[in-house]
Amino acid sequence: MKHGSIRPLYFLISLIFAGACKTENNKLMQIKAPLAKKNPTQLEKHGDIRVDDYYWMNDREDQEVLDYLNAENSYYSNMTSHTKSFQEELFEEMKSRIKEDDNSVPYKYNGYWYITKYVKGGEYPLYFRKKGNLEGADELMFNCNDLAKEHEFFNLRGISVSPDNSMASFATDTVSRRQYTIQVKNLHTGEILSDHIENTTGSSVWGNDGKTLFYTKKDPVTLRSDKIYRHALGTSAKEDVLIFHEKDSTYNTFVYKTKSRKYIVIGSVSTLTTEYQILDADNPEGDFEIFSPRERGVEYSIAHYNGNFFVLTNKDGATNFKLMKATEGKTNSKDWEEFIPHREAVLLEDVEIFKDYYVLTERENGLNQLKISRWDTGDSYYLPFDSETYVAGTSVNVDFDTQELRYYYNEMGAPYAIIDFNMETKAKKILKEQEVLGGKFDKQNYRTKRVWATARDGVKVPISMVYHKDTQFDGNSPLLQYAYGSYGSTIDPYFSSIRLSLLDRGFIYAISHVRGGEYLGRNWYEDGKLYKKKNTFTDFIDCSQFLVDNNYTSPKHLYAAGGSAGGLLMGAIVNMAPELYNGVIAAVPFVDVVTTMLDDSIPLTTGEYDEWGNPHEKEYYEYMKSYSPYDNITAKAYPNMYVSTGLHDSQVQYWEPAKWVAKLREHKTDGNLLFLDTNMDAGHGGASGRFESLRETAKEYAFILDLEGKVP
Repeated sequence: MKHGSIRPLYFLISLIFAGACKTENNKLMQIKAPLAKKNPTQLEKHGDIRVDDYYWMNDREDQEVLDYLNAENSYYSNMTSHTKSFQEELFEEMKSRIKEDDNSVPYKYNGYWYITKYVKGGEYPLYFRKKGNLEGADELMFNCNDLAKEHEFFNLRGISVSPDNSMASFATDTVSRRQYTIQVKNLHTGEILSDHIENTTGSSVWGNDGKTLFYTKKDPVTLRSDKIYRHALGTSAKEDVLIFHEKDSTYNTFVYKTKSRKYIVIGSVSTLTTEYQILDADNPEGDFEIFSPRERGVEYSIAHYNGNFFVLTNKDGATNFKLMKATEGKTNSKDWEEFIPHREAVLLEDVEIFKDYYVLTERENGLNQLKISRWDTGDSYYLPFDSETYVAGTSVNVDFDTQELRYYYNEMGAPYAIIDFNMETKAKKILKEQEVLGGKFDKQNYRTKRVWATARDGVKVPISMVYHKDTQFDGNSPLLQYAYGSYGSTIDPYFSSIRLSLLDRGFIYAISHVRGGEYLGRNWYEDGKLYKKKNTFTDFIDCSQFLVDNNYTSPKHLYAAGGSAGGLLMGAIVNMAPELYNGVIAAVPFVDVVTTMLDDSIPLTTGEYDEWGNPHEKEYYEYMKSYSPYDNITAKAYPNMYVSTGLHDSQVQYWEPAKWVAKLREHKTDGNLLFLDTNMDAGHGGASGRFESLRETAKEYAFILDLEGKVP
């Protein structure tokens, strides 16, 4: 909505000099926070009326909205001016640990070795390839530093090389709305062809003729991935043929090619259900055939090898998934044969197929496992991992005919390694170990552990922790507790060189593996969604209480952080147990749950009914309203809070955190800090540059370190 006839925005930034009051930080003034105007809007559903005083912020083109966001940015900047040099120090510190002139581990595909490189002073990657062997000359495919020069935001993705290696399709986003434009580059001449396809997901797939591309378009309003098109190289996008339209608004669609390169696959996926269609890649103008029709609640994924399909599925009550086998031409689920049975205690996450071996990615008791088996004899073994705080998984494995499995491994207190493992001889070769520069890092200085908190319903919730060896567990150490807890997304105990800036200043870092993720199997996810969503919030709070009760920290030193759906978690805990936390970081937080889920024009809404519920049904509406952070703000003391968002966010619209902060300002009874920091050039993922994004982390770290009195 526009407010051209309404008087200017009712908020004020004023400087009130404190006179003779001079702090140690030389803070000479107190700054009054912006006060957003109230323009009540009645929202009615199921006979229930909610009054939203800040609904008017839902218009990114309205100058009054932009003025408010800029005012909040100014307030944040002024209030934290004493930390600006420290933020820069943190940024340089974190940047100094990262190797600027870094290269990825090369992988071979269709006669070429592919390598990603970074150069000193560059924010973006360079993509190279070498023909035949690694001693060959570098062929520069894309220099993203050059491509990004004219843009505040830049992202290149979806590089796909044609079967004859002459062309590469690629896609760019310069707004951060995740709406990509696909183009094609002649890799021999360097020419960018006239092909120009807008509003796509960014990925594209070549038919085996090297002249046909398949790609996915988005709905321009909801940004739902809903249409698959076929494009003939050298023609206008207006001539592209619509191959498939996913009309069910709770599904998204996508297209890819099997590792065997024999099939083009169209996938349709909702939260609970999947369906695939296949087409021989040698016949790109043919008709796709349904692999197995969608069945409500049945999820499956497919891999093709040697005339067979291997199907990972939860069909017939296989909660933690099983692996089935289907022959070409008989792919309906009624014809599937069991290959790996369902196991109650083991989550089967993925399968990687090779000529002589297949590799299962499993999770048991929260820990990653890689199981290697021979096709011919069935002999199998696990790769040995002996920590409780590690991450392991298969890496880039594009070749069938190899004995080498490429995988990654890191511990929470030690950097990652990329490893080639010979599945026959069991010899391993470390191809790359993450370098932590600066000369100060020694992994022997850090300790990790996994502990278990008891939730209020008796369930044991695991917490992975990392800390400096000199950090004391006496209740006085600052602790940053992180979690996500939605969509079955598992936050593994990964290593971060950036995090060292906290650990070296006495912080403990803890990941709470709350319900809503899949850390302890599929049931762990099911127990944290829909009508059980509150388990996610109470698990986090109970983990916090455990950390306090066991003297890892105390409420005056405990900090919480989460982003997106993890930002919803932050919004819930500050309503439910604000007294437990001294500070909270909420990044791009999903906090206006009811209003967003009632608006099916907003990106992601309809596809997430199976995650949150459909509030058009009264029971779901009432349950959502009972925990929605925005709807449950009351007059009480809240922790110090730093809230960040992006104006162009396509996942969580900027107005959710903006409204949330405005309402918090109106109701909170404390004198604690409350900041809204909006990146006016970015979206859900924040800044696009490799190092520029570190400035956002530096802001977050400076916020909590300042609360701890650790800013010089």
